[in-house]
Amino acid sequence: MNIKSLLLGSAAALVAVTGARAADVIVPVEEPVEYVRVCDVYGTGFYYIPGTETCLKIGGYVRFKYIVNGPLQDDNGADFLSNKEGDDYRAYSRVRVRLNFDAREETELGTLRAVARVQAENNAYSAPNTDAAYAMDLGYIQLGGLTMGYLDTLWTDGDGLLTDTDLAVGDFQVNRVSYTYAANGFTAALSLEDDGTGDFAPDVVGRLAYEGGWGSVYLAGSYDERVDAFTFASTTGFGIDGDSDGAFALKGALSLKDLVATDSELKFEGSYAFDPSLYSSIGIFNNGVYPTRISTAADNIAVEWQAGAGYAQSFGKLAVGLSGAYGETFDFRDYDTLNARFFDAGKADYYKLVANVGYEITNNFDMLAEISYADFDFDGGNGAFDNSLDQTSGFIQFVRSF
Repeated sequence: MNIKSLLLGSAAALVAVTGARAADVIVPVEEPVEYVRVCDVYGTGFYYIPGTETCLKIGGYVRFKYIVNGPLQDDNGADFLSNKEGDDYRAYSRVRVRLNFDAREETELGTLRAVARVQAENNAYSAPNTDAAYAMDLGYIQLGGLTMGYLDTLWTDGDGLLTDTDLAVGDFQVNRVSYTYAANGFTAALSLEDDGTGDFAPDVVGRLAYEGGWGSVYLAGSYDERVDAFTFASTTGFGIDGDSDGAFALKGALSLKDLVATDSELKFEGSYAFDPSLYSSIGIFNNGVYPTRISTAADNIAVEWQAGAGYAQSFGKLAVGLSGAYGETFDFRDYDTLNARFFDAGKADYYKLVANVGYEITNNFDMLAEISYADFDFDGGNGAFDNSLDQTSGFIQFVRSF
């Protein structure tokens, strides 16, 4: 027997054995695959979670923002702002990544919804070359008209003057429980909001609104139970003259669509506080920049009244916005870091102006450029601080949403 015959015989035997064994192999029965189904009940982007009737939408954006804060000067030309190289301005970039989760399903009691938002933001000026950690920025539950969780105060619902720097008073988030009744464009809402004092009494906010094809109108009222938290109590931080009897504030707005031109909106908004209140407060200057004579812990100044207007106009992919507000603060006190003493700043008249232009570069990719100007005139109270401060700021940002 030669080598060729041996190889051919071995190959034939191997094929025969393999075929015999193949007959003994058990082929598993494939389980049916449950594919992800589109859920069109709540709009685009929702999918059924496999095995459930819950619809889930995941979205968010990545934003790059370049900010320039101009010189912050008083009447005498003194500079209160500098960067790390000693210049009298501050320019820096921020990158934010935000993720939104929205889960909904229908129940016998109405739509059951859960919303969660997490985000991280890197600030190249305060934390250069540092990774930003994710944190919960928002989270709440809704069942029908009932809402409970951490989100914007009801006071901010529908407010703002149509620019990114929207100039609204009382812009903050709280833990709250609220109920909203809605019918035929009309809504009535009541919110109990945790004031962080640890007692049983919450802050209370109510809101009435109507929206139609012509635009919308609303009126909101707030009771701030935490006035003591606003009064001056330490050498660091900012305070206002107030009492512990609570504080009331009112805010309202009228929005008119397409009144001036097609794809336009004209809005008027005003507020009045009977007592110093967190719900009627504003930041002094944009982007967290404050003069050294005003404590850097002062996030807000209590506003007695404010009136403003805004206009937005779209031209296809291009949009422009203008807004302005004028108001007066309550008397407030602070700590003079230069002379290490308390001082009475009195009241301040102020005005702010904002202009921007936005452009849709392509689908889900937008650009926005904005410039703003703020001016505060303090009356000095007892004469310790009688000055005027102003600043011009601006930014350009690019947002890729998904």
